[in-house]
Amino acid sequence: MHAVRPWRDIARRRSRQIFVGKVPVGGDAPIAVQSMTNTLTSDAAATIEQIRGLEEAGADIVRVSCPDVESTTALREIVKAARVPIVADIHFHYRRAIEAAEAGAACLRINPGNIGSAAKVRDVVQAAKDHGCSMRIGVNAGSLERHLLERFGEPCPEAMVESALEHARILQDHDFHEFKISVKASDVFLTVAAYQQLAEVIDCPLHLGITEAGGLMSGTIKSSIGLGMLLWGGIGDTIRVSLSAAPVEEIKVGFDILKSLGLRHRGVTIISCPSCARQGFDVINTVKVLEERLAHISTPMSLSVIGCVVNGPGEATYTDVGFTGGGAGSGMVYLAGLTDHKIRNEDIVDHLVGLVEEKAAQIEAARAQDGQLEDEAVQPRALAGE
Repeated sequence: MHAVRPWRDIARRRSRQIFVGKVPVGGDAPIAVQSMTNTLTSDAAATIEQIRGLEEAGADIVRVSCPDVESTTALREIVKAARVPIVADIHFHYRRAIEAAEAGAACLRINPGNIGSAAKVRDVVQAAKDHGCSMRIGVNAGSLERHLLERFGEPCPEAMVESALEHARILQDHDFHEFKISVKASDVFLTVAAYQQLAEVIDCPLHLGITEAGGLMSGTIKSSIGLGMLLWGGIGDTIRVSLSAAPVEEIKVGFDILKSLGLRHRGVTIISCPSCARQGFDVINTVKVLEERLAHISTPMSLSVIGCVVNGPGEATYTDVGFTGGGAGSGMVYLAGLTDHKIRNEDIVDHLVGLVEEKAAQIEAARAQDGQLEDEAVQPRALAGE
């Protein structure tokens, strides 16, 4: 057994902890992954259906937009049906925030300075207190306050941090401290710098995101760079990957980012080669099908799929299940890092899926016996360094 490498450790910024419903955010809690519905919230059935898909993908928290009274009316049914905490996205109208709190929202995404008079802010804070809501202060580079743009000349880290602190002071002045903050921009450098500066001056949890990141491919790359830099530096307590794609893709990418850094362990991590002339089977299509066939597995596991014996045996040493291509139309299967048996190339997918499902069932049985319920409880071999 190999020791965990010290250069793999990430020392997370220790923030105070709040709760979004029953989900702890900050402190030593796992970094939460969330997304946002894009259905009309007033259409409760469609919104609930989309939330169900997000829950199945592993979402810890889901946000819905509440721009009108029809949305907050439907929110009560949505909250009742959801298995995860629901965040109500509020802009400007304080009545929507109060209605959302009364409807059972676990958190209000709001900027206190945007909703009007001190009396309106007081009423929103009181509603949050009465109904056990936390809040997220959401600062966006594209909608900074006019006085800050006049003072700083343009969106910059200093302006974004000042905006966040101004909104935080409003809540703190009302003796409300159950809040997290985000300071998002579509520019990676601006976002990272703003979060780094904010992390130094306040102890609340931070919600990370690169806003309006783009489509599935480009947005994933941009978000991975920005969020990866912050998470590697220990900053971040909950994340949302903003993509012009199906919301469930945001959850998948979010978990892949965290898995890559060893911060969350959910589902099968497939380690595969890009393929070359040495490959003993069709690596690319095999991995594509395996990703689809193993998407239902939430148990933390690692699977290596390597085209030839140059790197295959070495990678298999550190994975739960491995397959290395060989000659004469067959390859070697590895279990717990050790050579076990050979299979024909035409049987690769079905055989590996069966092995992974069997291993997952064994892990889940052991976890149930030990009372371990969280996805962080068991690490795949490649991440645990076993």
